[in-house]
Amino acid sequence: MDGRTGRYVEHGGTWRPFWLVAGALAVFLVLDLALPGGDVPPLLWLVSIVAVLGIVAAGTLSARRIWTVRIDAGGLSVGREVVALADIDAGHLREVDSGVDAGAPVLGGGWSLPRGRTGLPLRLTDGRTVLVPTRDPAALYEVLMAGVGETRPDTPDRPPGSQGRLGP
Repeated sequence: MDGRTGRYVEHGGTWRPFWLVAGALAVFLVLDLALPGGDVPPLLWLVSIVAVLGIVAAGTLSARRIWTVRIDAGGLSVGREVVALADIDAGHLREVDSGVDAGAPVLGGGWSLPRGRTGLPLRLTDGRTVLVPTRDPAALYEVLMAGVGETRPDTPDRPPGSQGRLGP
């Protein structure tokens, strides 16, 4: 995230499950080779490792494509859906406290929010409300506010002279 330029990327999935499964399969392979007894044929090991890691990699790539949240000059995008920053109701965004709007569609598709995500509600200028799936709603909120030309009064990046003066 870069609040100064308004760029933000939150990946929809991590490679951690892939590497955990790969590590577990490597441990099982070493145990099979080290322990005496009925060995599993090498071809079966090869097929099972390729199949299991292929499934885990496909799930990770799918999550990264579908649920990655990105803000740049083109607007806010989640997967293939793009919302121009000019189409976001800044007044509603300023008033967003927490929680989600029940029944609002999830930006990026799907019936519900992905596991481990919170929905940041956005009202668009055409009156529709959508939920943006995010793991860090505060950071996404700050970048969106900067992108629509708003700043919160309690942020340290206020323009000079916005704090007023005490005394003569």
